[in-house]
Order: sequence, then structure tokens, then C-alpha cells
Amino acid sequence: MEVNIPEVVAEIRALFERYEQALIDKDVDVLDATFWNSPHTIRYAIHENGYGFDEIHAHRVRRPPGPGIKLHHRRLVITTLGRDFATVNLEFDMRGRDMPGRQSQTFVRFPDVGWKVVAAHVSVTESSPAY
Repeated sequence: MEVNIPEVVAEIRALFERYEQALIDKDVDVLDATFWNSPHTIRYAIHENGYGFDEIHAHRVRRPPGPGIKLHHRRLVITTLGRDFATVNLEFDMRGRDMPGRQSQTFVRFPDVGWKVVAAHVSVTESSPAY
């Protein structure tokens, strides 16, 4: 299995950036299109847990638009395994807080709908991790 095929990494990077911009713009259509429309999709966030696409969508509709919690990216790691599986992991500074945040997304390329996030997680930690 090939790891980090450049064109696959570029596809995932573009999807990640599109998703991040949609969070700022509160573009619910793009946010929804990024996630697998399935009761098996999970998104853990700082203020809610979404079990299934419908719960995730309901939160997106309720949340206010704007830059949200992120101030800037500290470290972004995209790993692709073959042409149909990828992870995105981001460490970021939290707006108005002296604690770093972490975000992860697991992408799968489905034959009928293309790349979709099947699991996602956002959390904060009280201190910067040691590298």
C-alpha cells in the first residue's frame, strides 16, 4: 500500500481547506457534503457529540457563523493510505484561550459519493504537548 500519494494528499488538503472555510462562512451545504450521510458517522466536538449524520447536521444549523475557536494552525498532518483512506490531524491555538486544540478527521473514498468524513474529533488540552 502506498503512503501519501501526492495527488491524493492534494485532494484531501483541498477538502480540508474547503471544510475549514465552510466553518467560518457557516456554509451548511458544504459542511454536510463533507460528511458521510450515515447513522454510523460520528463527530465529537468540544460542546457536543454527534452520533449519526442527522445529529451532526442539527448542530451545524444551530451554531453561529464566524471563525469559531481556531486562531491559527500549529501543525497539520495529512496521511493517506492508498487512494481511498486518509486521516487529517490538526493542532491549533484556541481563540481567547491559552490552551491548544486538536482536531482529527478520518476520510474514506466511497465509489458512489467520493471522499467523506466518517469520523471526526475536536478537543482541547490544558498544555502544549511535548514533541
